[in-house]
Amino acid sequence: MTEARQLVAQVAKAQFGLGDKALEIEPMRPVGGSVAKGTDDLFTVEESLQMFADDIGVALSTVMDWRWVSSRWPAGQREDGVSHTVHRILALIPDEAERWVAIKDAPFNSRSGKRQWTSDGAKRLVGQQVDRPVTVEEKVRAVRDLTRDDEVAAKITASLLGRPETAASLPAADRVRMVQELTRDDEVASSVTSQLLQRPRVARQAMRNDDTRFTVNRAQFDNSEETRETLGWLVPRMRDQEFTEDERETIRRAIAKVRGAADWLEAAIDTGQFTLDEQLAQLLKGD
Repeated sequence: MTEARQLVAQVAKAQFGLGDKALEIEPMRPVGGSVAKGTDDLFTVEESLQMFADDIGVALSTVMDWRWVSSRWPAGQREDGVSHTVHRILALIPDEAERWVAIKDAPFNSRSGKRQWTSDGAKRLVGQQVDRPVTVEEKVRAVRDLTRDDEVAAKITASLLGRPETAASLPAADRVRMVQELTRDDEVASSVTSQLLQRPRVARQAMRNDDTRFTVNRAQFDNSEETRETLGWLVPRMRDQEFTEDERETIRRAIAKVRGAADWLEAAIDTGQFTLDEQLAQLLKGD
């Protein structure tokens, strides 16, 4: 480890040295000042540094990175024993004085049991996503970054919702919001609502809400109107039709459903109780 640290220090020294060389070739200019107007400059900053990069056999982006880090860390402010990577991350601290102080205050490393810089420690300080998340907030941020793709997010969501203990740990308001999002599709909402209203306690509580009760009544009325219109279209076409015994039985069952639903609706209007009893529920399901 001692030899490795010495090698890292040599690498940092070389990177800073190359950054300093790039600064000598092209000092930092104000934003937008790739080449000063009205001067006799033969090359833009990028052109000059591209030639330098080509001469030493590295990518232009690498030279630009070294140059910028060197500009943020003058020779007197660089910290011995701290990698060039950490210097580059901490270079994001905008205030110079704060930057100089920060690099001397290394965070505690629980693995090594001492204060020392790591790339994750530097990233935490400047608010970047760490490579190895530890806290809940860091893990949430990592998951959010990994699920930006809708297909990945859909699969992860389905997997999580399949864990009852996970869903149960969410606050009630969050669970309600989740269900609302999942039932935006009318077909899905209809299926879920039908299942929920077959739970007597749920149905009783839901029907205590005036708006919900009015909506259910309106839906029943609309269904009745639709049935009336359907009968008005169907009955004339049934004249002179001959039915088999199976067809007659099918029609009888359908009429029984309509009669049972009408009787239940009449009783519900009189009593204010809109919970389906077991017998009617079985009838409507065809049991």
